[in-house]
Amino acid sequence: MMPVQSAASSSATPEVRVRYLLRQYYRLTKPRVVALIMFTAIVGMFLSTDGMVALDILLIATLGIGMAAAAGAAINHLMDVDADTVMKRTKHRPLPAGNLDRRQALVFATALAAVSMLILTLWVNPLCALLTFASLIGYAVVYTVYLKHATPQNIVIGGAAGAMPPVLGWCAVTGQVTGDALLLFLIIFCWTPPHFWALALYRYNDYAKAKIPMLPVTHGSKFTRLHILLYTLLLTAVTIMPFATRMSGILYLLVAIVLNAVFVGYAVALYRRYNGILARRTFAYSIQYLAMLFAAMLVDHYRESLVRLLGGAMSI
Repeated sequence: MMPVQSAASSSATPEVRVRYLLRQYYRLTKPRVVALIMFTAIVGMFLSTDGMVALDILLIATLGIGMAAAAGAAINHLMDVDADTVMKRTKHRPLPAGNLDRRQALVFATALAAVSMLILTLWVNPLCALLTFASLIGYAVVYTVYLKHATPQNIVIGGAAGAMPPVLGWCAVTGQVTGDALLLFLIIFCWTPPHFWALALYRYNDYAKAKIPMLPVTHGSKFTRLHILLYTLLLTAVTIMPFATRMSGILYLLVAIVLNAVFVGYAVALYRRYNGILARRTFAYSIQYLAMLFAAMLVDHYRESLVRLLGGAMSI
């Protein structure tokens, strides 16, 4: 396998250099994060209607929202380059590693943001474009530039921007924001603190070295673990609300109960005694939790159609 340095060197073939450069731009978009954002946005689209989402809206809206999320990630890389340079977890990212420069990142992020806004405004609807732009500014500027370095509540306040994708998906289809869309927002808003604080616990040294006031740095491990537990309990209550409001049915409720029981179990174990491996597992589970919770909503929403489809297939 060709080392990264040699792949980018002047002696490498043009094809190799182009592929290397494209890979660095791809990494700049935080693809795993963007994938989860796009998935929750897609679920929001399908939950917004009793029927099926038009294929053109599904594809165009997902593309526009995904590009905006990628632009936000690239701006986050750009604004955080100094902190990323001193953090073990992030020092190999494209900018601190010197694989891309700031100008390249800025042009790339600006182009993604501009195209995404054009797509959403012209081919989806202006409200979706406006809310997507507000989310982009909220994450890339308000959170990254100010909140992240100003307060240990950065994740809580900044989580509003990260909780918007299902609302954007909902708005893309309906052109409006309803109470059910805001409930999806609330779920991700409550999920964000225990998700990120689990990461911050086992990356404490990184955040302290970079002088980022994450909760474990400013208030200690025990205080953070208590708040992980409290927010997980709050999240459990919030995720029951789709069933209580009849937005989702019994299938979703059963899945939510199981997923929450596991999450609370992790939070209780972590609160009782800190363990770096357990914090990592809690963080990893939180990602799986959100994906499975939204998948359960989607399946439950179309459960009658799925039952009819399976019944028809079995009768053939």
